[in-house]
Amino acid sequence: MAVDEDALDRAFTALGDPVRRAIVARLSRGEATVNELAEPFAITKQAISRHIQVLEQAGLITRSRDGQRRPCHLVPAALEALTGWIDTYRLATERSYRRLDAVLDTLEEQP
Repeated sequence: MAVDEDALDRAFTALGDPVRRAIVARLSRGEATVNELAEPFAITKQAISRHIQVLEQAGLITRSRDGQRRPCHLVPAALEALTGWIDTYRLATERSYRRLDAVLDTLEEQP
């Protein structure tokens, strides 16, 4: 599986900020405008716009045009790429622990 290291770096860097993680969490429930995304935060709409721009540049969200609205949307494939990368290492670690458990089980069975 080919991994775009630069894309991973951008995505993980973008998700390193709690406001951006909250925006991603909100968008997981459906599209939202900048105003809707800004509501729960005590920061300016310009700051929210900058966070959205970082998420867009990381490929985690997109924006569309719906008349006067410019709703933001989560990009599920981008999140799947991140979880796929994480799962590669998680599964390898789990295999190692299963092998260790098997060895320990055989040692317990020996008199």
